[in-house]
Amino acid sequence: MNQKQSVDEEALEEEVTLKGRIFALTMRLLALGLIVLSLMLSTEGLFVVILLFVIVVPFEKLFPRHKGQKVRRPKLGTDIGYALASPILGILTLVVGFFIAIISLAWIPGLLVAPYVAKIPTEWMPIIGFLLFDFLVYWTHRFYHEIEILWKFHSIHHSTEHLDWASGFRAHPLDSTILAPAFVFLIVAGFSPELTGAFAVAQLLTGLFLHANVSWRLKWLHKIIITPEFHHWHHTNERDAIWTNYSTFLPIWDIIFGTYFMPKKRRPQVYGVNEKIPDGIMLQLRHPLKGMPKPWWFLFHPFKSIKLIFSTAKNIIKSMFKSAFRKRGTKPWDIYKSTTNDSKPELMVDYK
Repeated sequence: MNQKQSVDEEALEEEVTLKGRIFALTMRLLALGLIVLSLMLSTEGLFVVILLFVIVVPFEKLFPRHKGQKVRRPKLGTDIGYALASPILGILTLVVGFFIAIISLAWIPGLLVAPYVAKIPTEWMPIIGFLLFDFLVYWTHRFYHEIEILWKFHSIHHSTEHLDWASGFRAHPLDSTILAPAFVFLIVAGFSPELTGAFAVAQLLTGLFLHANVSWRLKWLHKIIITPEFHHWHHTNERDAIWTNYSTFLPIWDIIFGTYFMPKKRRPQVYGVNEKIPDGIMLQLRHPLKGMPKPWWFLFHPFKSIKLIFSTAKNIIKSMFKSAFRKRGTKPWDIYKSTTNDSKPELMVDYK
């Protein structure tokens, strides 16, 4: 009896292993197809990969932040895959970004301030526009961390455990819409599309540099402009540094709103997230959507869909207020929840 049971268990294990291998192979083929189609559409992603490799990698070799980290480090292929697939993923980001810009309601305050923007002297427009853009991106970035449904998408970017020249490429298309509210606000307020687009491009290019594995601390710049050291602390998985350093250009917003973190005698060592994030582009694209209704569900259940959309929007708005008005020094929730029965987790705000 035991021998038969053992044979059955081995057969079941082989079947499960075979299915897993087939599934993994299917995901890889889909990812390869996505990259090939993207390269047929445009080679811009390939150009950016080559350019960053040529410019940044020599500095990483000469001045490494983590000396044992190799250029060909684990899961590098996933990050480069995102860059190569960017033409198609970028189209998806633009489509979703348009809807995010509308439903974020950022255009409403844009309309309200438009009469005042019209009175700003032309030479001051770039400076005022830059400050407004950076301020809004700070809050959008903070919400993407501190609102659970948004964090599902942003966690893909933070799942990399090695920061270097390529890790900035990893971002879910729905997460890449993080600039949409600031973009639509400035356009509606009266700032030119060219100026607003320049801010967005500068933010994206700066973001790629800030992930580099370089040892430069640039202490004298820490409270003036963000540096790789500043952003590495943002990516660390060390308990006291989580929920900090949301700024994308100027650290002043973190300083004002109590999220600035830059210890003098420590440097970030551990990166990544506590959640289990699968490897591979296709699995990561699918991961945040788990538990959500399938697209066709919305077609066959229109009234339930409307109810769900309004309920989700209500929860997001409620969570935005909780994030914006949480006390300085507190955390949205404790990702290191205690496993003991006699101690309570350090839960400050419940977003569920």
